Amino acid sequence: MGSCSGRCALIVLCTFQLVTALERQVFDFLGYQWVPILANFAHIVVIILGLFGTIQYRPRYVVMYTVWAAIWVTWNIFIICFYLEVGGLSQDSELLTFSLSQHRSWWHEHWPGCLHEEVPAAGLGVPHGQALVSGAICALEPSSVEALHSGLQILIALLGFVCGCYVVSVFTEEEDSCEYGASAGSGVGDCYRGGNSESVLSGQGERPPLLGGTPRPAGPCSQL
Repeated sequence: MGSCSGRCALIVLCTFQLVTALERQVFDFLGYQWVPILANFAHIVVIILGLFGTIQYRPRYVVMYTVWAAIWVTWNIFIICFYLEVGGLSQDSELLTFSLSQHRSWWHEHWPGCLHEEVPAAGLGVPHGQALVSGAICALEPSSVEALHSGLQILIALLGFVCGCYVVSVFTEEEDSCEYGASAGSGVGDCYRGGNSESVLSGQGERPPLLGGTPRPAGPCSQL
């Protein structure tokens, strides 16, 4: 029961995390933020691998997702410091664009309620963009929007880290129980994965007898 609840929670969390990562990727593309684009791409790939590992009972993929969750928290803390200009960082720098454009973020250039002006493009022929007029007053600063996005990512990543650690521990316990059952000669463990429990319980897929013994049913633990 704990395995099912943990897996279901991690699957739902990864799905929501994937949606938020895709949303962030779209706005980073529109804002020509090349470093976040690469980071988001890696993040999306790891989320998909984490989903695959959770559904298919692959602990190594879940471990990789858990480690990446810690890295993702660190990255988003840096993004918050960058846009809030903490620790000597400045959002006017071209650190996130590889110095290929003057764009800072889509939110900074299109946030409603702020005055904008056209600025010339620079770099590899990027189309003309917009920037806030110096001294413009906004209802909510665009840098705060970026910080809120990163804060949401940190919250989801922390939850994913906790769920990932729990799921890995459950998978490890199930594998240990399978190994114990196999070493004891029972051939049947308590871990029924991918619907194999039906074949174990119904007696389908029997293996040849060992040294004249009775046939042993095939199942997830019988593979050990």
